[in-house]
Amino acid sequence: MRLVILGGGESGIGTAILGKKKGYEVFVSDFGKIKGNYKEVLIINGIAWEEERHTEDLIFNADVVMKSPGIPDKSPIVKKLLEKGIPVISEIEFAAPFTDATIIGITGSNGKTTTTMLTHHLLKSAGLNVGLGGNIGKSFAWQIADNKYDSYVLELSSFQLDGIMNFKPHIAIITNISPDHLDRYDYKYENYIDAKFRITMNQTEDDFLIYDADDEAINDWFKTHSTKAKLIPFSLIKTFSEGAYIKNNKMEVKINQEEFTMDTEHIALEGKHNMKNAMAATSVAKLMQIRKATIRESLSNFQGVEHRLEKVLKIHNVQYINDSKATNVNATFFALDSMNTPTVWIVGGVDKGNDYNELMSLVREKVKAIICLGVDNKKIIDAFGNVVDMMIEVTNMNDAVKMAQRLSEKGDTVLLSPACASFDLFENYEDRGIQFKQAVKSL
Repeated sequence: MRLVILGGGESGIGTAILGKKKGYEVFVSDFGKIKGNYKEVLIINGIAWEEERHTEDLIFNADVVMKSPGIPDKSPIVKKLLEKGIPVISEIEFAAPFTDATIIGITGSNGKTTTTMLTHHLLKSAGLNVGLGGNIGKSFAWQIADNKYDSYVLELSSFQLDGIMNFKPHIAIITNISPDHLDRYDYKYENYIDAKFRITMNQTEDDFLIYDADDEAINDWFKTHSTKAKLIPFSLIKTFSEGAYIKNNKMEVKINQEEFTMDTEHIALEGKHNMKNAMAATSVAKLMQIRKATIRESLSNFQGVEHRLEKVLKIHNVQYINDSKATNVNATFFALDSMNTPTVWIVGGVDKGNDYNELMSLVREKVKAIICLGVDNKKIIDAFGNVVDMMIEVTNMNDAVKMAQRLSEKGDTVLLSPACASFDLFENYEDRGIQFKQAVKSL
């Protein structure tokens, strides 16, 4: 069997290692450059590879092709493969049959990284032999090749779910759905929603789907679609006989005739959206029969996720917050919603089809100045130019942070929450967040 891998990043290299171990003839092809450390891994393992091109003769003889999530279905090479009837799948689809571990799959437009990390933290603290992968950390396929975990917590993007046929998690979570990556879905929101719900398409009556019952897009989907999985909703406003909710400042989780309660003030994560992430993760912990005391302790000592509403420093009584991971409007909505002080907001980057109107009332209420950090800021200026007193454009992080310091006064917050992708000025959102933290520390 010939396995061709498009993309020599973390997921591509992990799939190559697993494929080789399982007896496939493996070839890795990357249209860009492959990082030095990944090349070394390929060479050590005797895996054939090429970079800065796709040689069609070496690709079209594949029995199966694994495509990295960053490569769109519209790319010419993928189109040709599909025309030839060669299956193009994601790493998750390729790797899953090689493990009998319990899989917990987490998707959503926002909150999926926090929910994934928190779920992993809950299970690991309980002593479970559990791996963490998917969209974060070490490749799922690589872990299956190297380790023997009893369960995996996987963060799954819509791109990874686009490439599945038979993959099914035992427990699936959809944290929420809001418009994102619409450039990859023909600018049709319903295509993106359907992509997220692929997480449950192969689930059976023995599996579980945990979801946000306050989410409009999710509720609309359920009006015309169904899943065989057992449904476990969570909500800030409704209550359930089976599910999770907040009532009188207590989180209550009822699953399998068992009840778990905890005062929300003892949960380490702050903000309404994080209460939802906590309810989703706790629902998994209850399904995995983790002890109540362990769940309480884990929820109260969880450190949060880097680049997600991360408090950096307080300088002259101004709090600097790094929310670089907010790459869409909905994520920034959560960030602004949790601000309790006048805010200098650093925003901008590569717009993925954003509608800034959703932020209008929060910007009016909380934002005193806007710093646009992007190559093209026209949409942001058009949206908020008349709403805030002060609007400034910059093209690097140092200028953004220095300007924010000038515009802020005691008791304010400086918030980096870009609502956009980072590729115009930065390598990725991590690079953007790290540059922000360095700039703040050198003030």
